Amino acid sequence: MLKINKSELEAIAVRPAQYPPDGPAEIAFAGRSNVGKSSLLNLLTGRKNLARVSGAPGKTRTINFYRINDRFRIVDLPGYGYAKVSKSVSEDWGQMMERYLGTREGLRRVIQLVDIRHAPTRQDLQMYEYLRHYGLDGVVVATKADKVSRNEQAKNLAVIRKELKLGPEDILLPVSALKRTGTEQLLDVIEKVLEE
Repeated sequence: MLKINKSELEAIAVRPAQYPPDGPAEIAFAGRSNVGKSSLLNLLTGRKNLARVSGAPGKTRTINFYRINDRFRIVDLPGYGYAKVSKSVSEDWGQMMERYLGTREGLRRVIQLVDIRHAPTRQDLQMYEYLRHYGLDGVVVATKADKVSRNEQAKNLAVIRKELKLGPEDILLPVSALKRTGTEQLLDVIEKVLEE
């Protein structure tokens, strides 16, 4: 199983000129503001403050590149769908994401995060369509799994699978950063993607 022993922030970018040189494989994480992305990245890397966790949604407004085990990169994409952000800012995000997703050679997969407690939002659906368009889809993580009962979990996962139109081969993993569950399976998925 993949073990992350070393992780460091390599670059913070708004435009392609600020991206680190293309080379190592990249696995990106995308999700709505407040879906628990930073908490999950910190848990995966075993570092408390690698990604800044914030009570204020819409905090990550840059693309953050983390170098992992000197072997590959985890890329934290800006959270989307936060209502209090002005239209011009959300348009900038769209362009920033599109440039990254459309041009990055090392990008292998985007892991999309959705909140297990709710059906995917319109933005979640748009994002997944987007990933499908670029051939970067296939792995979805349902966060905050500790907040629902086992019974609800199965029901909610079925809703997410249906709404996002996931095929039988697509991976949908319930994860809880709080209870530290599901991360081993996610690390296995990342390992497989890196080996492809």
